[in-house]
Amino acid sequence: MPKREVPSGAVDDVDAVTRAVLTASRLLVAVSARSLAAVEERVTLAQFRMLVVLSTRGATKLVALADLLQVAPSTAMRMVDRLITAGLADRQANPDDRRETLLRLTDEGRRTVEDVTARRRAEIAGIVERLTPAQRLALVEALAAFNEAGGEPPAPVPDDAEPHPLGWVVEPTPARDA
Repeated sequence: MPKREVPSGAVDDVDAVTRAVLTASRLLVAVSARSLAAVEERVTLAQFRMLVVLSTRGATKLVALADLLQVAPSTAMRMVDRLITAGLADRQANPDDRRETLLRLTDEGRRTVEDVTARRRAEIAGIVERLTPAQRLALVEALAAFNEAGGEPPAPVPDDAEPHPLGWVVEPTPARDA
């Protein structure tokens, strides 16, 4: 397939763009790891993913939570048990069907998600501040296009009352252990 014409200085090399995205991904993973450092004694990355899902979705049935995280229900149950022991989540009877149990964040779990998100946001803001205004605009445009191509919805603005999703939730597929 022939390369399409691009303006002078533009990149139309899929490999070059892929390398740049992988490098940015490493940076973002490092930022994510540092943002979790303060809570890593209480929460693993996988457990934090669960906290984020509960934060964004509210009270959720175990099977739905397992589907969202793409883990087996037994794996999700072990994660929930650890979060309950840590005081970050709890179980409640479903008011619509008393035979079902819903899982939800405690106030401490919500604060944990908010604190980690705030640390992550602050570190990313510090990196972005080192870019010129033109680089910032180009980055916003490029990431918006990348996110749209990947099907990722935009993150809410900082003053939005909605929780700040941190990703990792994908369309449900057959459950598997993680």
